[in-house]
Amino acid sequence: MKSKVLTVLCVLFGLMMINAGLNKFLNYMPMPEVSEAMMQVMNGFMAVKWIFPLVALVEIIGGALIAIPKTRALGALVILPVMVGIMVHHLVHDMAGLVIPLVMFAINLWAIAANWDKYAPIVKG
Repeated sequence: MKSKVLTVLCVLFGLMMINAGLNKFLNYMPMPEVSEAMMQVMNGFMAVKWIFPLVALVEIIGGALIAIPKTRALGALVILPVMVGIMVHHLVHDMAGLVIPLVMFAINLWAIAANWDKYAPIVKG
């Protein structure tokens, strides 16, 4: 039962990450209203030309990997740095929007915990 719940959550998580990554390239979703301080942060990201495409690629690849049960262990690790960045961003700049990233981060951590046996040989050395 836990495995089926995790599979459904990881597929939804993966689809959300793929959607976010594709939106960075195709801009098909309107950007919500943001504060002036948030706009300065976004302009800073835009000034460094390679950041958004890199994050978008990691979101697309990690999202696809985590959605597929056979590659979920790799996908959970690939997407983890992006999720940490999203969490820190919301903790520092946008506490009101923390609920969805918190749920997604929990799913990511659950996927890592569920696949810990696959990481054990790397950690043991």
